[in-house]
Amino acid sequence: MSNITKFSSAGLPAVGSLASSLRSIANEVGDSVGVVILKMDKTGTWVFGADQTEVEPDSEWAINPYSFVHGYIAWAGDKTPAAGTMLGEKMVPVSEPLPEVGPAPEHAPLGWQIQIGFSVKCLSGEDEGMEARFTTTSTGGKRAVSKLAVALAEQVDRDQSKPVAVIKLETDSYKHSLYGKVFVPVLNVVRWISLDGETDTGESEPTPAIAAEPQAEAAPEAPAEGGRRRRRAA
Repeated sequence: MSNITKFSSAGLPAVGSLASSLRSIANEVGDSVGVVILKMDKTGTWVFGADQTEVEPDSEWAINPYSFVHGYIAWAGDKTPAAGTMLGEKMVPVSEPLPEVGPAPEHAPLGWQIQIGFSVKCLSGEDEGMEARFTTTSTGGKRAVSKLAVALAEQVDRDQSKPVAVIKLETDSYKHSLYGKVFVPVLNVVRWISLDGETDTGESEPTPAIAAEPQAEAAPEAPAEGGRRRRRAA
């Protein structure tokens, strides 16, 4: 799988040190050049980029195990002059404590919200080779990411030679008594590969889908980024 960027580079911590840092996410339930934003919209559709391009069905994405971050973000309220814009964000690697933040920016009615996320690279289809960043503040999203982090930690304990999760981006939903149908992300791990993109066939059974459990409350989603652009037919 030569198209995957080699995550092993100078300055990264040892793979074995990932386990404790990744598990810390479960207790807490600046984009790079060329990296797009990946998200699940309010209709349960996975999209990326400013044009809200739909993710191809069954496409596979490799997670950079060193890219897990946590921190805070503040969004402008719908009834404020800056409606729909991000007013502040401060993120650090999960190996570090949550960053300190001062008073929430003006016009951010929800204040600072905890946000977690990671970086991925598409391995198949029309978007092969594209790098993306996924972050979330919603309850369902944070639960899905925390479960994925625990799965990664367990994989590192089992086999440090293959710490890269290859996932499919899926969706689940449940009925909320107040908000109606609520969609939650599903991060379905289909196999594990090495930092160089190598894998063995038939070495282990696929990890079960990592989905968010139904929650009592629906957390606010980040403001929409505009109308979705349908993918052109091949």
